[in-house]
Amino acid sequence: MTKDAPLAQKDFVLATDLDGTFLGGSDADRRRLYDWIEDNRATIGLVFVTGRDPAFIAELCDGGVPWPEYAIGDVGTTIARIDGGRVEPIPELEDEIARAWGDAGARVRAALDGHPGLTLQPTEFRYRVSFDLDPHAFDDSAVDMVREMGLDALISDNRFFDVLPRGVSKGPSLRRFVAHHGISEDRVLAAGDTLNDLSMLEAGLPAVAVGGSEQALLDRVSGLAHVHVASGIGAAGILEAVAKRNMHPLPEGAQE
Repeated sequence: MTKDAPLAQKDFVLATDLDGTFLGGSDADRRRLYDWIEDNRATIGLVFVTGRDPAFIAELCDGGVPWPEYAIGDVGTTIARIDGGRVEPIPELEDEIARAWGDAGARVRAALDGHPGLTLQPTEFRYRVSFDLDPHAFDDSAVDMVREMGLDALISDNRFFDVLPRGVSKGPSLRRFVAHHGISEDRVLAAGDTLNDLSMLEAGLPAVAVGGSEQALLDRVSGLAHVHVASGIGAAGILEAVAKRNMHPLPEGAQE
């Protein structure tokens, strides 16, 4: 089996959030995780499931982070193959997202212009509108306004406010991605640390809330048997969950 083998043929697929998760933990912990992935590309698949956009992913990986084979970006509204550093959206997985969003961007920006506690982020995403949130000034009527437009609002880490197509987020997009590629669900580990990862951790796949996770996320996943709540921060928590569930052999000392 080669590095380019389909994900369905790989022994293990890591579907991971970035900030605080894959990028979290000490330098040594990240190096252990990244080296382990690179040393086992024939048997490990890597998918980024992130609120970040494709441009950020390209810049990140050019800086030394392992390249994923695929990315579910923009809080689940982008589903793309990563090929030689190029981000190539998968039309058959994105068509439903595009239809659910329509031309909502301009309507959302107009409706929430000047709304207390929200500052529009400068990037114009394809199928989402995102704001920085000031929790002390925020008026939560914005949530009802978004719902009345037939869209979903998502608050995460008490500092981000995303407007998404109805029913679209990291979890549903990951489930559709896994089914599309014929990947056995028991060989996928979903990893996250904030509320925008909740739908991914609740999706029923093996999952881990890494150490240092947002307390609101921990409260929501408490008692879910398929979710391992790790003590290791960020990258260390991912390796901890792989060992706990015996999902792939780890090198000696990988969790030290």
